[in-house]
Amino acid sequence: MIRPATDADAPALAALHVRTWQAAYRGLMPQEYLDGLDPAQRVPGWREWIRDLRPPAGIWVLDDGGLAGFLTMSGHDDVGEIHAIYLAPERWGQGLGRELMAFALDHLTAAGFTEAVLWTLDTNERARRFYEAGGWTVDGGARVDETRGAAMTEIRYRRPLAPPEHLAAPGDDSAESQGEQTDLAG
Repeated sequence: MIRPATDADAPALAALHVRTWQAAYRGLMPQEYLDGLDPAQRVPGWREWIRDLRPPAGIWVLDDGGLAGFLTMSGHDDVGEIHAIYLAPERWGQGLGRELMAFALDHLTAAGFTEAVLWTLDTNERARRFYEAGGWTVDGGARVDETRGAAMTEIRYRRPLAPPEHLAAPGDDSAESQGEQTDLAG
């Protein structure tokens, strides 16, 4: 079940965030940085984000008896943005990444956005395969993040959002399914 995050989720979100980064970004970020991540230091930030975000922005968790994943989204004007989409490493390859992404795209579409963007490390091949299989394309946007002990290039992906089915033009099946994707590494 995908549901909005609550304050009670903050410790589990912090722990999952650190664990997924340490698994997904091994070899892509400085190991010293990854080893130094501390979930306890991230709990206050998660509590603040949960408390302060207003629709359509938000944090959602994939809860199947335990926190299996999460995603964060927001938007501005006609463009929705997926800021984070992560799964517990032991849950990779089970279709849950597709489930989270479909939820995100449905949410952004229902909020009235006409396209969506997200950023990922240019070296994160697993995530890039996942996004490209789901219809995302690199749009030429790039930025360099130097906050984690090394310069890392992030690239921007973009995709159009289909109108909700009840608003689709007759004979337009573009709002059907966005589920032909591979799983997300992180």
